[in-house]
Amino acid sequence: MEIHWFGSQQPVARAGVARFVASHIPGCERGFGDNCVAMGIIETGAEPKLIAGVVYHNYCPESGVIELSAASTSKRWLSRPVLKAMFSYPFDQAGCQMAVLRVSERNPIMVSIALRYGFKSYLIPRLRGRDEAEHILTLTDDDWRANRFNQEKD
Repeated sequence: MEIHWFGSQQPVARAGVARFVASHIPGCERGFGDNCVAMGIIETGAEPKLIAGVVYHNYCPESGVIELSAASTSKRWLSRPVLKAMFSYPFDQAGCQMAVLRVSERNPIMVSIALRYGFKSYLIPRLRGRDEAEHILTLTDDDWRANRFNQEKD
């Protein structure tokens, strides 16, 4: 697997990753707009293909907060190097102090993964509509730096 980054200098590729992510998240049909950065995870081989993407959006430099949205077609994508790259962007490059995920109450697997990674969860009733709550999951830079997944292996 290879990690590729797409920003304003690669608008077509960035839009492709953003469309991929949005197409796998119910209620995300409007996408992320043009003011985002995308990370694509490419499965290498005879026919390389996009198997996962992360879109960084709703960046607020004044408060140092950015939102991440991610989707994949393979469970193998969320490796230690991918996690390190995924959170290195907001915390090391963009200088954020907090990353935010929004996850449907109907996606307990993603909520569980985020909690194991160190996110804190706040469940907001009806945030996804009359009949669906949403978890607002937050990860601070301090919690990320102290995270066991972020530590070098001996």
